Amino acid sequence: MNDLKFTSAGDYMLDTIVEELPMNRNEMINELRKRNCRVIFKKANGEERDMVCTLHEDSIPPAAADNNTEEKSKGYSAAAIRVIDVNKNEWRSFRVDSVISFS
Repeated sequence: MNDLKFTSAGDYMLDTIVEELPMNRNEMINELRKRNCRVIFKKANGEERDMVCTLHEDSIPPAAADNNTEEKSKGYSAAAIRVIDVNKNEWRSFRVDSVISFS
């Protein structure tokens, strides 16, 4: 539910209730391994990014097979997921806590 609230300057701002995502990191990784997924997230600089990405093995370039989703991987981070951006065919990552939408 969105409510408009007025500030003292007479401007209004949108008060949005953020709902908790229904998926955790492991569930996202499992879905990414099965198919292309659309992830909308907030980048570190504050911009919103809409990305179609995957971890499906047929989409990962052979030279980049280590996707850092396993704890034993050198670049592993529990806070982020590295994926192949389907449109750019390059590795990208997003922080799990910055995800706005995952489908």
